[in-house]
Amino acid sequence: MTGSPLSTLASILLLSASPAAADTGATSEPTEVTGTRGHIDPDRSPLPSSVLEREPLRREHTVSIARAIESLPGARTLSTGGQVGKPVLGGLFGPRVLVLDDGYRLEDYSWSDEDGPSIDARLPDRVDVIRGPASVLYGSDAIGGVVNAVPADPPDARGRQPFARTGLEAYGATNNAEFGGALRLDGASGALGGRLNVVGRGGSDLRTPDGKIPNTGFDALNGDAALGVRGADGRATLRYARHGGEYELQEAAGPEPGQQDGPRRRLGDNRVQLGGALLLGGLRFECKAQWQNHSMIEIAREPVGAGTPGIEAEQCHLVLDTYALDLLAHHTAGPLRGTLGVSGLAQTNDTQGPIPVVPDARMHSGAAFAFEELEHGRWSFVAGARVDRRHLETDADAILGLPADSREDLEASADGGVLYRLSDALALNANAGRGWRAPSLFELYANGPHLGEARYELGNPDLEPERSFEADAGVRVRRPRFKLDLSGFVNRIDRYIEAAPIGETRVVGADTLSVYEYTQADARLTGGALWAEIEAAAPLTLRAQADYVSGQNLALDRPLSWVPPLRAALGVECHRENLGWAERGTLGLEIEHVSEQTRLGPFDTATDPYTLLHLEAGMGRRFGSRTFQLDLRVRNLADRTYRSFLSRYKRFAPDPGRNVVLRLSTAL
Repeated sequence: MTGSPLSTLASILLLSASPAAADTGATSEPTEVTGTRGHIDPDRSPLPSSVLEREPLRREHTVSIARAIESLPGARTLSTGGQVGKPVLGGLFGPRVLVLDDGYRLEDYSWSDEDGPSIDARLPDRVDVIRGPASVLYGSDAIGGVVNAVPADPPDARGRQPFARTGLEAYGATNNAEFGGALRLDGASGALGGRLNVVGRGGSDLRTPDGKIPNTGFDALNGDAALGVRGADGRATLRYARHGGEYELQEAAGPEPGQQDGPRRRLGDNRVQLGGALLLGGLRFECKAQWQNHSMIEIAREPVGAGTPGIEAEQCHLVLDTYALDLLAHHTAGPLRGTLGVSGLAQTNDTQGPIPVVPDARMHSGAAFAFEELEHGRWSFVAGARVDRRHLETDADAILGLPADSREDLEASADGGVLYRLSDALALNANAGRGWRAPSLFELYANGPHLGEARYELGNPDLEPERSFEADAGVRVRRPRFKLDLSGFVNRIDRYIEAAPIGETRVVGADTLSVYEYTQADARLTGGALWAEIEAAAPLTLRAQADYVSGQNLALDRPLSWVPPLRAALGVECHRENLGWAERGTLGLEIEHVSEQTRLGPFDTATDPYTLLHLEAGMGRRFGSRTFQLDLRVRNLADRTYRSFLSRYKRFAPDPGRNVVLRLSTAL
């Protein structure tokens, strides 16, 4: 091992950067997907994957990472208002879709639809999405897929002069009078570099063509800071990430008499990540360690009379602390490369506030896994296996009427896939995998109101883990001016967990709520996705995509609830360089159509089909040493009244009307 003391330090510390960056000393190429514990080229791997790159992410103004990835095939959003959403992959969401922050698991209260992934969509440098059962790589909670938000690596100045750079941006949105801004600083001296990102946002109530939706404003302050050191044989990174905000919420039952404001959800998430990579011979060792503190507080106003604001009261306060450690060994031997690893996780739930909802609990788990890739001529193969052991114990809670309890789960996962290249432009792929998901704390032990859904929920401590078997197949075309992905899947989930009414009601304050209890039954989901891009002319690009999912409860022979309907979109983008008044200009239009969901589950509310028109435009120009970028986005250009089937507000409010977003930014 050679080099300066800093490079020696980098060789000793194990760093959590993206794997190939430790080898090349450069930021990962966006065509490589890192959600698989190692790099995978989505064009050459059997795994169904896609990437949302930096440029479309930069144009997003939403907090929600779920809304940001909706442009990818097969990705949808289960939304609660304008800024809170959960990713939907293959018709699955919540604890069945695992969200990662640079490969680190994000733990939250998946039971609550108002508790979305704790990542601001403006912070990642790109987002990798792997559809299908990824439990072989990450254990429980990934049977629908993985969403990995990958931040930019801290810079370094090896072989060049020290530097410091800044980036600024500001935006405004007309629909809810939203304003926001971002500050980005980075710099490096020798092998040491750092980066700071701060994003602030705030908005008032959402507006529809039919009027304002009261109590839907928000404010958020998010960001991260990273310090990295890089040497010839490895590098190390220490990163802190913060996600926090306050979101006003509508209740399904509407505001109470005399109540001017509805409930608010206060979220706080703090993460400290330390990791590194070290090259030793033909092996690259990697370590990823994280502490995460996740807090969720629900605040309500108790009405005291007509026209009075009421008194704020904390209803529910939950705190989740998670400690995670991954130790990985990556190897390459000719056409074979892969990863061997062990993972450990310890978690505590502290229930506070007058409404406990769930008991105090502790969980710890351990796992070992292997994932291998082989290329041979026109063939590419992947295979992996994993074993998980998970222990959960809860304290007795007199308010909830629950005794102390404990449970042990021992589960195995496996995956295998093949890709065959008929030519340089055409490939066929197939993949099959077995995954699993442990019941969440709320599914097991909940005993309290879920006001956003106007129901009272009861857990079921007798629930067993879900087990899924999914198979998918597809066709990929990659030509210089034409790209196509066409895929289909079938996902059989044994002991699928779903909340169902039991024919009783309970009174909570002024609300009379239907009682729901979690049950299990075998289920099947089938569907497919299409994505195509054509460069019709040098300045003109055409895009098309569509996705569809069908879900069925096999035991009761009825549709599953909350399965997204058919969606299709057509877009055209014109882009020109060197326009004289701008170095680059773009103009795009998209027509999005969402069909009616005719296969309604017993708890679904039907919505009408709708068609929306969206517009995007942008231009960049250099002034002195800086490039300024001006972007315009108009969502729902025709100000159409519609209700999304995947909106939690659909029963009492339509989705937002026209929204004009103007953004001015300067690049680093």
